[in-house]
Amino acid sequence: MAASSNYSILLLIIALLSLSSISTTHAARGLLQLPNLPTIPSLPQPTMPQLPTIPNLPTAATLPPLPTLPTATSLPSLPALPSVPKMTLPPMPAMNPIPNMPSLPTIPTIPTMPTLSPPPSN
Repeated sequence: MAASSNYSILLLIIALLSLSSISTTHAARGLLQLPNLPTIPSLPQPTMPQLPTIPNLPTAATLPPLPTLPTATSLPSLPALPSVPKMTLPPMPAMNPIPNMPSLPTIPTIPTMPTLSPPPSN
């Protein structure tokens, strides 16, 4: 019973997909058979105004001198930081030792077959 309903749903989906592709093909054919549309006239190219000229920047000889930085001796000293108490953690609880993992079994070696040489040719 369930297999037949799944089969009928599958047939319905295939039928819907085939009908939708027919309508899509019909619409595409209709677009291809349109009469030639009139061409769009070309627009005149706009003229760009001239860009302003870049002003001359002052050279290093005309710049004023940079201010001097204060020396390290003129800075005030920082206040002493308060001492922070040391934190102590409680002892870790006793843990059971980790059991040993069993070792992996060894893979036996496969015996090789002796190769036979072909018979001598006459």
